[in-house]
Formats: sequence, structure tokens, C-alpha cells
Amino acid sequence: MLGRFGDLVYRRAKLLLALSGLALVLAAVLGLGAFGKLESGGFQDPSAQSTRAQNLINSDFGGQSNLILLVHARTGTVDGAAATAAGSELAKELAANPTVSNVVSYWQTHAPALRSTDQTDALITAHVLGNDKQVVTNSKQLINEYARDDGAVTIQAGGTEAANVAINTQVNTSLATAEAIAVPITALLLILAFGSLVAAALPLAIGLTAILGTFAELFVIGSLTDVSVFAINLTTALGLGLGIDYALLLVARFREQLAQGVDVHDAVVGTVSTAGRTILFSAGTVAAALASLLVFPLYFLRSFAYAGVGVVAIAATAALVIVPALLALLGHRVNAGKLPWSKADRGSAAPAWGRLAGAVMRRPVLTAAPIVALLLLLASPLLHVAFGTPDQDVLRPGTQVRVVSDTLADDFTGNQATSIQVVSLGRAGDAATADYARRLGALPGVSAVSTALAPAGEEFTALTTLNSRSTAAQELVTQIRALPGPAGAATLTGGDTAVLMDTKHAIASRLPLAIGLVALTTLIVLFLFTGSLIQPLRALLLNSLSITSAIGVMVWIFQDGHLSGLLDFTPRPMDTSMTVLMFCIAFGLSMDYEVFLTSRIKELHDRGATPTEAVTGGLARTGRLVSTAAALLAVTFFAFGSASISFLQMFGLGCGLAILIDALLVRGILVPAAMRALGERAWWAPAPLRRFHDRFGLSDASAEITTASTHDRQDSDGPVSVG
Repeated sequence: MLGRFGDLVYRRAKLLLALSGLALVLAAVLGLGAFGKLESGGFQDPSAQSTRAQNLINSDFGGQSNLILLVHARTGTVDGAAATAAGSELAKELAANPTVSNVVSYWQTHAPALRSTDQTDALITAHVLGNDKQVVTNSKQLINEYARDDGAVTIQAGGTEAANVAINTQVNTSLATAEAIAVPITALLLILAFGSLVAAALPLAIGLTAILGTFAELFVIGSLTDVSVFAINLTTALGLGLGIDYALLLVARFREQLAQGVDVHDAVVGTVSTAGRTILFSAGTVAAALASLLVFPLYFLRSFAYAGVGVVAIAATAALVIVPALLALLGHRVNAGKLPWSKADRGSAAPAWGRLAGAVMRRPVLTAAPIVALLLLLASPLLHVAFGTPDQDVLRPGTQVRVVSDTLADDFTGNQATSIQVVSLGRAGDAATADYARRLGALPGVSAVSTALAPAGEEFTALTTLNSRSTAAQELVTQIRALPGPAGAATLTGGDTAVLMDTKHAIASRLPLAIGLVALTTLIVLFLFTGSLIQPLRALLLNSLSITSAIGVMVWIFQDGHLSGLLDFTPRPMDTSMTVLMFCIAFGLSMDYEVFLTSRIKELHDRGATPTEAVTGGLARTGRLVSTAAALLAVTFFAFGSASISFLQMFGLGCGLAILIDALLVRGILVPAAMRALGERAWWAPAPLRRFHDRFGLSDASAEITTASTHDRQDSDGPVSVG
């Protein structure tokens, strides 16, 4: 089927390119509207107790405070005449703003919790109105208007929404910086890898197509459901990376066949038949890993499934249509603009990789054992991993939101930003309300309790000096949730600590299902690809080893604080959502390289090569390709290390490290060692499954060999060559 498709592409190359151009223009037009459809939230489980409490407070109690203005008296105290006049006027202006509600000012209430212990700072709190996107927009306008030097006082903004505004702003800046770093370096590496300006341009073209196509997809999906704006980050990184991977595979195979003397038509057909089949299976495994994110209730994570599956499908489609069509028209001109010293057009085989595989297979235990020990050592920090959710600490020290947060924690007896809210479902009498407030205030860590009434129930706000991310604060929320409500009424507990606990539970409770789906789909896809039950199990084991080692290093860096001075971040628990995302992306991409290598090994094995010959020949033909693709993709992810948001740094460095570990250590050493230990058993499957694969498996041995097979014996680039 792929051979016939390759023939069609060759004969209708100009038509397909024209249609692809029109589709790309349409995607670009639609994609421009994607940014207006995407949301800034999605970090909470909509069915969680903390979310339900927040919704009730917003609807029945004037809104939960999410913006704090820290007012500092330039001289004297906040009770002085000048500071009082300025603070009162500020609170009056804020209360009149239609984008806020529930404004509470120290100068209105004179509550001790709203004034610092040295009496030089006071607070004004407010609830910013709107949905996730509107709240960010409104908060940005409010901060620009009210965070200022106002003569007698200086005003700084803090709280949840100020943190969100700062994080979103820094994410956009960091993304632009990362792209400015990654794209030129990637282009240079592509030119060096291909040795030709024309050949190097093809992967970048596919990457751009994948990105624009996915933007259009996000516009459509964002019109139907909530999609996080952070999906843009994944789209650009993965679109560029997969575009490079798939185009690199196709161009390398095409040039390899031209170097063997195959004419352009047969080279296009053979490239689509062999490399095209590899791309289809690779895309299937990557898409399956990312689709598992759909099981989580947080639309932040589901958004990465929308973007990830879309960018994989579009990158694979573009690669299988646009690249062969361009190759058909270019023919031998694919080597145009060749660098003087380049020998890249001689083929893709790298004898050094074949020799490495041969050396490993002669002493598999001796070579593999130190690598396994090293990876286990790198993974060992996972034994003490802790998880959290994004807050102001992901920003660099010294930012306005961090300064306000630190001031609240250090100088106020009760932290308004980290208070715990309890909503009672139903009204109780005054005595029952007072009794519950007393019992709530008697819990360890609670410094003060205030109450508010509404027709549908009562709200209790418990101020605490505990760090909202601490174990003690989480134990306090557990105690509050176990505390009988006023007159036995049901209660809902919210606030930052409750959100953290509910989010971790929402992810942890679905994580086994997500991992199970990833493992199951990987087993199915690789079985259909290889006809073996052992190969998928071997792939799952080795890929898990590389990923856990990379995540372990991230724990050592970002949780334990090593390299914090160099990378300029504050050590904190691993971001739960980003860690899950990193696992899914790294797993999918490692399966990408698994399919690249296994396809060549299987091709040789099916043609009668011994296990050793198949592995050494397969690695000789794919080692350079996989290492080049991994280096290019790692550059894209490592560029996020320049971000000013710690969870973006963690995500980029973790993905890049996982890719390099997989491409160099796993593909180069552990796979040959495992294949040597397994021998022919590597291709075993129970008889019923073997018969099923013979009938339904998605393999096409005749297409794999193609017209280049007659030239194989003439190729001396590798220990065992492939067409």
C-alpha cells in the first residue's frame, strides 16, 4: 500500500504540493485565531472539593480573594494620616472598578491580620471577576493601574492572579527566547548533518508545517472546549522536533538509495515503503503516549493530548506527502548547496555505530552492567521525590509577586494569600456557628478565624502562619475536613493547600490508568510492527529505565536545589503536571527511536541475517540518524533551560536529557546487549499471536526490500548493509 502511495506521490508531486500549500495557508489563517481561544488555567480538578468550595465562594460570598495589594508606608506607619488617606482612596478606587468584587481593606476593617507586625505594611484584598482567560486579562489591567508609587505609599501586587499574570508573561518571553536560541542552532546542525543546504531545509519545512497545522487544530478544539495556552509550548517544541525526525529519516533513506544507483522513481517509492512505514508506527507510539493524558480531569493536561496527538498526526502526514513530493521534483538536486567537505550523500551508514554494537554483543554483561548501574543511580533521587503545583516560587527571586509573598509570610501574623476557606452547606444558628469557629480556631496552626454569611450557607476563613505547601499545612486541611460542620452540616474546604492536595490526588488516582494505557498501546503497536511479544516488553523496560533516570536527575536539580545558583531558581517540589507531561513526551520520543532502530533490525532479520548481523547492521544504518535526530531535538528542549520559570526549565532539561540518554546509552549499548542475551527469542510470540500477526500484522516485507535490494551487496558502509 505504501509502495503504491509512493508511486502516486511521484506521479502527482506538483498537484500534491499545490494542495499542501493551500492547506498550509488555510492552517496559518486559522492558527492565528488559536491564541484568542486558549485559556490560562486548567490546573484544578473541576469535581474536587476545593474547586467546588471556590465556586460557591465566588457565587454566594462575593468571590474568593485572588488579588492582594501590599501597601507600604514610605514614612511612619500605615496608620499615619498620609498613608491612611492614600490607602483609603486606593480601596475606594478599587471597589469602584467593575472587574472586581469583595474588596476588603485594612483601613476599612482595621483587622490585625491585614497589617504587618512592624505596622509599615497593610493589605487590600479583592476578587477579580471572569473566567480563566478574563481573570488574567483583568488582573493584568488592575496591576498596571494600581501597582505604583503613590507618593505617601508604594503599592505592589501579589496573590494567585498576580502570580498567574507574572507566570504567563514570563512563559511567553521564555518561549520566544527558547525559539530564538533553538531555531538557528537547529538549522546549523541540520546543514552540518546533511552537508547540503537544500536537504537541510526540508526538515525545517516539515516542522513549520506541523506547527501551523496544529495551531489550526487548537483553534478548532479551543472553540469547542477549554484548552490551555501552554499547549502552544508543546506544539512548537514537538512540531519542530518530530518534523526534523521524520524528514531526516525520509531524506536520509532517499539519499542512501540514490547513492546506491537507484533511479529517482524507485528511490521515492522505496523511501515511502520503508521509512514511511517506520514513520507511521513511530507516530502511532508517540500519539498513544500523549493520548493517555486525556484520562486526567485537569484540562491543562488534556490540552497537551489535543496538541500532542495533533502535532504528531500532522507532522507524519506532512512528512509522508510533502517530503516525497519534493524529493520527486528535486531528484539528485537534493544534494544542491553541498558543503565542500561533506560526504553525507554516500549513504546513512555509520560503521562506528556498527562496530560499537559488535563490541557490546561480544561482552554484553560487561558493557551493559555499568550503564544500568549508572541509570539506576541517576534515578535514585526519585526515592524521596515530593510533588507540588505551580505558585509564585516558580518565578525568580526578586520579582514583585515573590517580594509580596515573602513579606506576607515573614511580616504578617496570618497569611491572607494562604488562608484556608471552609464553606458550610446550609445555615446553622449563631451558637452552632460560633462553636464551629471556636473548634476551627483551636486546631494547631490556625491563628484566626473569620466568618461570612449567605442565604445558602456560611464561609469560615482560617488564617494560618504555615507554609501552604508544607506537610503541616496539608495535615491541617485533613483535620479540617474531618471536623464535623456546624450543627452537623456538610462542609467543603478550599484554599491553596486544599487545591494542592486535590490536584495531587486527581493526578495520582488516574496515573496508573494512564501508565497502563501507554504500556498496552505500546505493546499492541510494537507487536503489530515486529510480530514479537518480547520486543515490546524489552522496549518498555529499557525506555522506562532511561526516563526514570532523567526524572531522577531533575529531582536532584530542581527539588534538592543542586545547580540552583547556575540556573537561578528556587528549589521546590516537582511540579506534578509537568512531571507527568515530561514522562509522556519522553516515553513517546524514546519509542520514536525504538521504532527507527527496530525497523532496520527486523528488516535484516526477515532477510535471513543472524541476530548479531541484524543488530550490528541495524545500528550501523540508524545510529547516526538517531543520534543526529536526538541531538537536534535535545537542542529544542534544552533551549527551555534559558526560561525564567522553573517548571519550564525542568521540563526542557528533563526531556532533552531523557532523549540523549535514550539515543546514546539505550540504543547504542543496552539494546545490543539485550538483543544478544535474547538471541532468536527476541522475536518470539505464542503461536496464536504469531498466526494473528501473519494475518493482520502491518508489515510488508516485499516493500521493505524494494528495488534497492539488488544493490545491497555492493554497499560497504556498514557491517551488514540495508537498502
